[in-house]
Amino acid sequence: MGARRTAGVVTGVLTVGAVTAAIAVFNLPTAQSSPNSADNPPVSTAEITKQTLIDRENHDGTLAHGDPTTISSRGNGTVTGLPVEGATVSRGKALFRLDNKPVTLLYGSLPAYRPLLAGVKGADVKQFEQNLWALGYRGFTVDETYNAATASAVKTWQRKLGLIASGTVDPSQIVYAAGEVRVDSLSTQVGTVIGPGAAVERVTGTSPLATVALDMSSARLAKVGATVQVRMPDGRVVPGQIIKVTMVVSPGENGEAATTRIHVTIQFNSAVESMGTAAVTVAFTAGQRPDVLAIPVTALLALAEGGYGVQVVDGTTTRIMAVQTGLFADGKVEITGNGLEAGMKVTVPS
Repeated sequence: MGARRTAGVVTGVLTVGAVTAAIAVFNLPTAQSSPNSADNPPVSTAEITKQTLIDRENHDGTLAHGDPTTISSRGNGTVTGLPVEGATVSRGKALFRLDNKPVTLLYGSLPAYRPLLAGVKGADVKQFEQNLWALGYRGFTVDETYNAATASAVKTWQRKLGLIASGTVDPSQIVYAAGEVRVDSLSTQVGTVIGPGAAVERVTGTSPLATVALDMSSARLAKVGATVQVRMPDGRVVPGQIIKVTMVVSPGENGEAATTRIHVTIQFNSAVESMGTAAVTVAFTAGQRPDVLAIPVTALLALAEGGYGVQVVDGTTTRIMAVQTGLFADGKVEITGNGLEAGMKVTVPS
């Protein structure tokens, strides 16, 4: 979906060139021009206020379950069982069945890469034993050594699954994932004969995630760990946190230049029920300045000597005061300078 910005928001930066670009759209008068001359519109006044300025943008996003991962077979055989799309598979349950034998989901980050049998040692042994223990099997010590006690517990597990109770774990019998998974789509069908490496299904995590594609002009919003607010399809606003930022370059077509976008993945701070794939609106906050002096951007004047100023109204007289600009947000700009105080009146175009 396309991104959209909150109306009136202008990015605030402190370099003179960037400030010039940011305020150019307001066609600022110069300090030398007469505010009420024939070449300028009538003016009114605005008050310098002390407030919190927030630089924020709203962008369209998508609610889904993240990027799918492909589950492939490690063995040869006929596919005899598959889950339905949208199903949740948890630890100890079958991801699919091959020759009527289950290929079981376990939790962990290290892929199954070798047979596990008595005498084998390593981190993969400990990972498997942690799963065996979590499934309720006992009589062994969870460590990095696969011994006779482990093999005995494995035989009990294998008998329960309808496998030959060999006490050896073949890597084709198990698949590791970070946690329970949701079946996104199926890549084969029951009755198909497959071999090692054949795609069986694609899975995602079970927790909904929001994703947003940002233009490079909004790169400042894409910070891992930043908090965002997500407006859900039912109108609720739910807080979330940016957990992944990825830059994606798409090649140009028909001689056009390549485009670069920033893909942001957002995890919710509390449980959110699955709604399938749906449109959401994500509110990003790039910066916040509490208790600063602020004026309408249109009150700024371009000074002949460079920089910016404001025309302060003192009763029936006016005077020019130089200011430094800070954050721009919601049509206002942060200002600092000697003698500036909240409550002062400055001129603005009517």
